[in-house]
Amino acid sequence: MAANPARTSRDSYVDFLRAFSLVVVVIWHWVFTILVITESKVAPLNPIGFLRGMWAMTWILQVMPVFFFVGGFAHRRAFDNYRPGTSRRFLARRMRRLLPPVLGLIAAWVGLGFVLRAVIGAEWVWPAVILVLSPLWFIIVYLVLVAIAPLGVRAHWKWGELAIVWLLGLAAVLDVLRFTHGQSWAAWVNFLVIWGLAHQLGFFYDRLIEAPRRTGWALLWGGLFALIALTNMGFYPRSMVGVPGERFSNMGPPTLAIVALTILQIGVVLLVRDYVLDKLATDRRWQRLSVWVNANSMGLYLFHTTGMALVVALLYLAFEYLPPGEPTFEWWLTRPIWIIGPAIATYPFLRLYRRVMTRPAPVAAEGKTSTP
Repeated sequence: MAANPARTSRDSYVDFLRAFSLVVVVIWHWVFTILVITESKVAPLNPIGFLRGMWAMTWILQVMPVFFFVGGFAHRRAFDNYRPGTSRRFLARRMRRLLPPVLGLIAAWVGLGFVLRAVIGAEWVWPAVILVLSPLWFIIVYLVLVAIAPLGVRAHWKWGELAIVWLLGLAAVLDVLRFTHGQSWAAWVNFLVIWGLAHQLGFFYDRLIEAPRRTGWALLWGGLFALIALTNMGFYPRSMVGVPGERFSNMGPPTLAIVALTILQIGVVLLVRDYVLDKLATDRRWQRLSVWVNANSMGLYLFHTTGMALVVALLYLAFEYLPPGEPTFEWWLTRPIWIIGPAIATYPFLRLYRRVMTRPAPVAAEGKTSTP
Protein backbone atom coordinates (compact mmCIF):
# COMPACT_ATOMS: atom_id res chain seq x y z
CA MET A 1 0.00 0.00 0.00
CA ALA A 2 1.33 3.46 -0.78
CA ALA A 3 2.27 5.76 2.04
CA ASN A 4 -0.03 8.65 2.88
CA PRO A 5 0.78 12.02 1.35
CA ALA A 6 3.09 14.13 3.45
CA ARG A 7 1.71 16.68 5.86
CA THR A 8 3.69 19.54 7.33
CA SER A 9 1.29 21.13 9.84
CA ARG A 10 0.97 19.87 13.39
CA ASP A 11 -2.31 18.48 14.70
CA SER A 12 -3.32 20.75 17.58
CA TYR A 13 -5.68 18.14 19.02
CA VAL A 14 -2.92 15.52 19.17
CA ASP A 15 -0.70 18.08 20.90
CA PHE A 16 -3.48 18.73 23.39
CA LEU A 17 -4.01 15.03 24.07
CA ARG A 18 -0.28 14.58 24.67
CA ALA A 19 -0.26 17.53 27.08
CA PHE A 20 -3.47 16.50 28.85
CA SER A 21 -2.43 12.88 29.41
CA LEU A 22 0.97 13.96 30.69
CA VAL A 23 -0.51 16.47 33.16
CA VAL A 24 -2.95 13.85 34.46
CA VAL A 25 -0.13 11.34 35.07
CA VAL A 26 2.05 13.90 36.85
CA ILE A 27 -0.74 15.24 39.07
CA TRP A 28 -1.82 11.67 39.86
CA HIS A 29 1.68 10.85 41.08
CA TRP A 30 1.94 14.05 43.11
CA VAL A 31 -1.52 14.02 44.68
CA PHE A 32 -2.52 10.36 45.00
CA THR A 33 0.74 8.79 46.11
CA ILE A 34 0.82 7.66 49.74
CA LEU A 35 4.39 7.23 50.95
CA VAL A 36 5.04 4.56 53.56
CA ILE A 37 8.42 5.56 55.00
CA THR A 38 10.25 3.43 57.56
CA GLU A 39 13.89 2.95 58.53
CA SER A 40 14.26 0.22 55.93
CA LYS A 41 11.99 1.19 53.03
CA VAL A 42 10.07 3.80 51.10
CA ALA A 43 7.01 2.24 49.47
CA PRO A 44 4.13 3.78 47.51
CA LEU A 45 0.44 3.19 48.14
CA ASN A 46 -2.65 4.94 46.82
CA PRO A 47 -6.02 5.74 48.42
CA ILE A 48 -8.04 3.56 46.05
CA GLY A 49 -7.86 0.47 48.23
CA PHE A 50 -9.02 2.44 51.27
CA LEU A 51 -12.14 4.07 49.83
CA ARG A 52 -15.02 2.13 48.33
CA GLY A 53 -15.77 2.95 44.70
CA MET A 54 -12.69 5.09 44.15
CA TRP A 55 -11.49 2.54 41.56
CA ALA A 56 -13.90 4.22 39.11
CA MET A 57 -11.58 7.25 38.96
CA THR A 58 -8.91 5.09 37.35
CA TRP A 59 -11.16 4.44 34.35
CA ILE A 60 -10.81 8.16 33.61
CA LEU A 61 -7.43 9.09 35.06
CA GLN A 62 -5.36 6.11 33.87
CA VAL A 63 -4.57 7.81 30.58
CA MET A 64 -1.47 5.93 29.44
CA PRO A 65 -3.52 4.36 26.59
CA VAL A 66 -4.13 7.86 25.19
CA PHE A 67 -0.42 8.68 25.35
CA PHE A 68 0.55 5.56 23.40
CA PHE A 69 -2.31 6.17 20.96
CA VAL A 70 -1.15 9.68 20.04
CA GLY A 71 2.45 8.43 19.99
CA GLY A 72 1.44 5.93 17.31
CA PHE A 73 -0.10 8.70 15.22
CA ALA A 74 3.07 10.82 15.48
CA HIS A 75 5.31 7.89 14.57
CA ARG A 76 3.20 6.88 11.58
CA ARG A 77 3.19 10.45 10.31
CA ALA A 78 6.99 10.41 10.36
CA PHE A 79 6.77 7.77 7.61
CA ASP A 80 4.43 9.73 5.34
CA ASN A 81 6.00 10.10 1.90
CA TYR A 82 8.42 7.28 2.74
CA ARG A 83 11.88 7.34 1.17
CA PRO A 84 14.92 5.02 1.53
CA GLY A 85 16.60 5.83 4.83
CA THR A 86 13.44 7.10 6.54
CA SER A 87 13.57 4.33 9.14
CA ARG A 88 17.19 5.02 10.00
CA ARG A 89 16.65 8.78 10.33
CA PHE A 90 13.49 8.25 12.39
CA LEU A 91 15.25 5.97 14.87
CA ALA A 92 18.30 8.22 15.12
CA ARG A 93 16.22 11.33 15.87
CA ARG A 94 14.03 9.63 18.45
CA MET A 95 16.92 7.93 20.23
CA ARG A 96 18.95 11.16 20.38
CA ARG A 97 15.99 12.88 21.96
CA LEU A 98 15.05 10.18 24.48
CA LEU A 99 18.16 8.26 25.50
CA PRO A 100 20.56 10.96 26.79
CA PRO A 101 18.18 12.54 29.34
CA VAL A 102 16.91 9.15 30.54
CA LEU A 103 20.39 7.73 31.02
CA GLY A 104 21.54 10.99 32.61
CA LEU A 105 18.71 10.93 35.15
CA ILE A 106 19.38 7.29 36.03
CA ALA A 107 23.09 7.98 36.45
CA ALA A 108 22.43 11.03 38.65
CA TRP A 109 20.10 9.17 41.00
CA VAL A 110 22.27 6.07 41.19
CA GLY A 111 25.24 8.28 42.01
CA LEU A 112 23.23 10.12 44.65
CA GLY A 113 22.15 6.76 46.07
CA PHE A 114 25.75 5.65 46.55
CA VAL A 115 26.61 8.97 48.22
CA LEU A 116 23.63 8.87 50.60
CA ARG A 117 24.23 5.21 51.44
CA ALA A 118 27.86 5.97 52.28
CA VAL A 119 27.11 9.13 54.29
CA ILE A 120 24.00 8.22 56.28
CA GLY A 121 23.95 4.42 55.86
CA ALA A 122 20.14 4.28 55.75
CA GLU A 123 18.50 1.16 54.34
CA TRP A 124 15.70 3.18 52.75
CA VAL A 125 18.05 4.89 50.27
CA TRP A 126 17.88 2.35 47.44
CA PRO A 127 14.11 1.78 47.71
CA ALA A 128 13.71 5.56 47.50
CA VAL A 129 15.96 5.78 44.43
CA ILE A 130 14.02 2.98 42.72
CA LEU A 131 10.72 4.72 43.55
CA VAL A 132 11.87 8.03 42.06
CA LEU A 133 13.01 6.28 38.88
CA SER A 134 9.99 3.94 38.64
CA PRO A 135 8.00 6.10 36.14
CA LEU A 136 10.76 5.42 33.63
CA TRP A 137 9.08 2.08 32.85
CA PHE A 138 6.96 4.12 30.45
CA ILE A 139 10.01 5.53 28.69
CA ILE A 140 11.53 2.05 28.37
CA VAL A 141 8.37 0.65 26.74
CA TYR A 142 8.13 3.75 24.56
CA LEU A 143 11.73 3.31 23.41
CA VAL A 144 10.98 -0.28 22.40
CA LEU A 145 7.93 0.89 20.45
CA VAL A 146 10.07 3.54 18.77
CA ALA A 147 12.58 0.84 17.80
CA ILE A 148 9.92 -1.36 16.20
CA ALA A 149 7.81 1.51 14.79
CA PRO A 150 9.18 0.96 11.24
CA LEU A 151 7.92 -2.65 11.41
CA GLY A 152 4.58 -1.51 12.79
CA VAL A 153 4.14 1.04 10.03
CA ARG A 154 4.96 -1.55 7.37
CA ALA A 155 2.45 -3.95 8.96
CA HIS A 156 -0.11 -1.13 8.88
CA TRP A 157 0.50 -0.47 5.20
CA LYS A 158 0.36 -4.16 4.29
CA TRP A 159 -2.36 -5.58 6.56
CA GLY A 160 -4.23 -2.60 7.99
CA GLU A 161 -6.95 -3.62 10.44
CA LEU A 162 -5.71 -7.22 10.52
CA ALA A 163 -2.67 -6.09 12.53
CA ILE A 164 -5.05 -4.79 15.22
CA VAL A 165 -6.99 -8.07 15.28
CA TRP A 166 -3.79 -10.10 15.62
CA LEU A 167 -2.49 -7.94 18.47
CA LEU A 168 -5.83 -8.13 20.26
CA GLY A 169 -5.96 -11.90 19.87
CA LEU A 170 -2.35 -12.27 21.00
CA ALA A 171 -3.06 -10.19 24.12
CA ALA A 172 -5.94 -12.52 24.99
CA VAL A 173 -3.86 -15.65 24.40
CA LEU A 174 -1.03 -14.29 26.54
CA ASP A 175 -3.45 -13.57 29.40
CA VAL A 176 -4.70 -17.16 29.17
CA LEU A 177 -1.12 -18.48 29.25
CA ARG A 178 -0.33 -16.23 32.21
CA PHE A 179 -3.36 -16.87 34.39
CA THR A 180 -4.54 -20.34 33.35
CA HIS A 181 -1.27 -22.08 32.58
CA GLY A 182 1.06 -20.24 34.96
CA GLN A 183 3.39 -18.95 32.24
CA SER A 184 4.80 -15.84 33.93
CA TRP A 185 6.82 -14.83 30.85
CA ALA A 186 3.55 -14.17 29.01
CA ALA A 187 2.80 -11.27 31.35
CA TRP A 188 5.96 -9.45 30.31
CA VAL A 189 5.38 -10.05 26.62
CA ASN A 190 2.01 -8.36 27.07
CA PHE A 191 3.83 -5.17 28.04
CA LEU A 192 4.87 -4.91 24.42
CA VAL A 193 1.71 -6.40 22.86
CA ILE A 194 -0.91 -4.35 24.72
CA TRP A 195 0.91 -1.02 24.57
CA GLY A 196 1.87 -1.92 21.02
CA LEU A 197 -1.84 -2.35 20.28
CA ALA A 198 -2.59 1.17 21.58
CA HIS A 199 0.33 2.45 19.53
CA GLN A 200 -0.85 0.62 16.39
CA LEU A 201 -4.36 2.03 16.82
CA GLY A 202 -2.79 5.48 16.61
CA PHE A 203 -1.86 4.70 13.00
CA PHE A 204 -5.60 4.87 12.24
CA TYR A 205 -6.06 8.32 13.81
CA ASP A 206 -6.69 10.10 10.48
CA ARG A 207 -9.31 7.57 9.45
CA LEU A 208 -10.97 7.58 12.87
CA ILE A 209 -11.44 11.36 13.04
CA GLU A 210 -12.91 11.35 9.52
CA ALA A 211 -15.32 8.51 10.35
CA PRO A 212 -18.95 9.19 11.35
CA ARG A 213 -19.50 10.27 14.94
CA ARG A 214 -21.17 6.95 15.71
CA THR A 215 -17.72 5.34 15.38
CA GLY A 216 -16.66 7.14 18.54
CA TRP A 217 -19.83 6.04 20.31
CA ALA A 218 -19.28 2.45 19.15
CA LEU A 219 -15.76 2.42 20.57
CA LEU A 220 -16.86 4.06 23.81
CA TRP A 221 -19.72 1.65 24.46
CA GLY A 222 -17.81 -1.38 23.23
CA GLY A 223 -14.87 -0.59 25.48
CA LEU A 224 -17.11 0.23 28.43
CA PHE A 225 -19.16 -2.98 28.14
CA ALA A 226 -15.97 -5.04 27.81
CA LEU A 227 -14.42 -3.31 30.82
CA ILE A 228 -17.52 -3.84 32.94
CA ALA A 229 -17.66 -7.52 31.96
CA LEU A 230 -13.97 -8.19 32.56
CA THR A 231 -13.84 -6.45 35.94
CA ASN A 232 -17.05 -8.00 37.29
CA MET A 233 -16.33 -11.67 36.61
CA GLY A 234 -14.44 -11.95 39.88
CA PHE A 235 -11.03 -12.15 38.26
CA TYR A 236 -9.65 -8.89 36.81
CA PRO A 237 -9.44 -6.07 39.40
CA ARG A 238 -11.71 -3.10 38.88
CA SER A 239 -8.91 -0.59 39.38
CA MET A 240 -6.69 0.29 36.42
CA VAL A 241 -3.74 0.91 38.76
CA GLY A 242 -2.16 -1.31 41.38
CA VAL A 243 -4.06 -1.59 44.66
CA PRO A 244 -2.66 -3.20 47.82
CA GLY A 245 -4.42 -6.48 48.57
CA GLU A 246 -5.33 -7.30 44.97
CA ARG A 247 -3.92 -10.52 43.49
CA PHE A 248 -2.36 -8.56 40.63
CA SER A 249 -2.44 -5.17 38.97
CA ASN A 250 -4.10 -4.55 35.60
CA MET A 251 -1.22 -2.20 34.78
CA GLY A 252 1.91 -4.07 35.75
CA PRO A 253 2.04 -5.98 33.47
CA PRO A 254 -1.04 -4.86 31.50
CA THR A 255 -4.00 -7.18 31.01
CA LEU A 256 -7.04 -7.42 28.74
CA ALA A 257 -8.74 -4.89 31.01
CA ILE A 258 -6.27 -2.28 29.71
CA VAL A 259 -7.21 -3.23 26.15
CA ALA A 260 -10.86 -2.53 26.97
CA LEU A 261 -9.85 0.74 28.65
CA THR A 262 -7.88 1.72 25.53
CA ILE A 263 -10.91 1.20 23.29
CA LEU A 264 -13.13 3.13 25.71
CA GLN A 265 -10.73 6.07 25.91
CA ILE A 266 -10.20 6.26 22.15
CA GLY A 267 -13.98 6.53 21.81
CA VAL A 268 -14.00 9.42 24.29
CA VAL A 269 -11.08 11.05 22.47
CA LEU A 270 -13.03 11.01 19.20
CA LEU A 271 -16.25 12.32 20.76
CA VAL A 272 -14.75 15.34 22.55
CA ARG A 273 -12.49 16.36 19.66
CA ASP A 274 -14.77 19.06 18.23
CA TYR A 275 -15.29 20.65 21.65
CA VAL A 276 -11.57 20.72 22.42
CA LEU A 277 -10.66 22.10 18.99
CA ASP A 278 -13.19 24.89 19.51
CA LYS A 279 -11.62 25.71 22.89
CA LEU A 280 -8.11 25.65 21.43
CA ALA A 281 -9.24 28.04 18.70
CA THR A 282 -11.05 30.50 20.98
CA ASP A 283 -9.58 30.27 24.51
CA ARG A 284 -6.08 31.64 25.04
CA ARG A 285 -5.67 29.79 28.36
CA TRP A 286 -6.20 26.43 26.65
CA GLN A 287 -3.76 27.44 23.93
CA ARG A 288 -1.03 28.58 26.35
CA LEU A 289 -1.35 25.51 28.58
CA SER A 290 -1.18 23.10 25.64
CA VAL A 291 1.84 24.87 24.13
CA TRP A 292 3.72 25.10 27.45
CA VAL A 293 3.14 21.48 28.48
CA ASN A 294 4.12 20.18 25.05
CA ALA A 295 7.28 22.29 25.11
CA ASN A 296 8.17 20.88 28.54
CA SER A 297 6.65 17.41 28.24
CA MET A 298 9.80 15.28 28.37
CA GLY A 299 11.38 17.27 31.19
CA LEU A 300 8.16 17.31 33.20
CA TYR A 301 7.76 13.56 32.99
CA LEU A 302 11.41 12.87 33.78
CA PHE A 303 11.75 15.20 36.75
CA HIS A 304 8.32 15.32 38.42
CA THR A 305 9.21 12.56 40.90
CA THR A 306 12.57 14.24 41.56
CA GLY A 307 10.69 17.41 42.50
CA MET A 308 8.39 15.44 44.76
CA ALA A 309 11.34 13.71 46.45
CA LEU A 310 12.95 17.09 47.06
CA VAL A 311 9.82 18.39 48.80
CA VAL A 312 9.63 15.29 51.02
CA ALA A 313 13.30 15.75 51.97
CA LEU A 314 12.93 19.47 52.68
CA LEU A 315 9.85 18.99 54.86
CA TYR A 316 11.65 16.35 56.89
CA LEU A 317 14.90 18.29 57.25
CA ALA A 318 13.15 21.55 58.13
CA PHE A 319 10.24 20.31 60.27
CA GLU A 320 10.89 16.58 60.80
CA TYR A 321 7.56 16.06 59.05
CA LEU A 322 6.67 12.94 57.08
CA PRO A 323 3.32 12.62 55.28
CA PRO A 324 0.83 10.10 56.74
CA GLY A 325 1.20 6.52 55.53
CA GLU A 326 -2.55 6.16 54.96
CA PRO A 327 -5.33 8.46 53.66
CA THR A 328 -6.22 10.15 56.95
CA PHE A 329 -8.04 13.49 57.22
CA GLU A 330 -4.62 15.18 57.46
CA TRP A 331 -3.50 13.42 54.29
CA TRP A 332 -6.51 14.69 52.32
CA LEU A 333 -6.22 18.16 53.82
CA THR A 334 -2.63 18.52 52.59
CA ARG A 335 -3.30 17.46 48.98
CA PRO A 336 -3.04 21.02 47.58
CA ILE A 337 0.47 21.23 49.05
CA TRP A 338 1.42 18.20 46.97
CA ILE A 339 0.52 20.00 43.78
CA ILE A 340 2.12 23.34 44.60
CA GLY A 341 5.27 22.06 46.33
CA PRO A 342 6.44 19.52 43.72
CA ALA A 343 5.49 21.92 40.90
CA ILE A 344 7.76 24.62 42.36
CA ALA A 345 10.55 22.11 43.05
CA THR A 346 10.33 20.63 39.54
CA TYR A 347 10.41 23.96 37.68
CA PRO A 348 14.19 24.61 38.01
CA PHE A 349 14.87 21.15 36.58
CA LEU A 350 12.65 22.01 33.59
CA ARG A 351 14.62 25.19 32.97
CA LEU A 352 17.92 23.32 33.20
CA TYR A 353 16.67 20.52 30.95
CA ARG A 354 15.46 22.91 28.26
CA ARG A 355 18.72 24.87 28.39
CA VAL A 356 20.82 21.73 27.98
CA MET A 357 18.65 20.02 25.37
CA THR A 358 18.19 23.13 23.19
CA ARG A 359 21.85 24.19 23.31
CA PRO A 360 22.97 24.92 19.72
CA ALA A 361 25.64 22.73 18.19
CA PRO A 362 29.15 24.21 18.33
CA VAL A 363 30.17 26.13 15.24
CA ALA A 364 33.57 25.48 13.73
CA ALA A 365 36.08 28.30 14.19
CA GLU A 366 36.69 30.56 11.18
CA GLY A 367 39.23 29.13 8.85
CA LYS A 368 38.80 25.59 10.17
CA THR A 369 36.69 22.77 8.89
CA SER A 370 34.56 20.69 11.25
CA THR A 371 34.67 16.94 11.07
CA PRO A 372 31.38 15.34 10.01
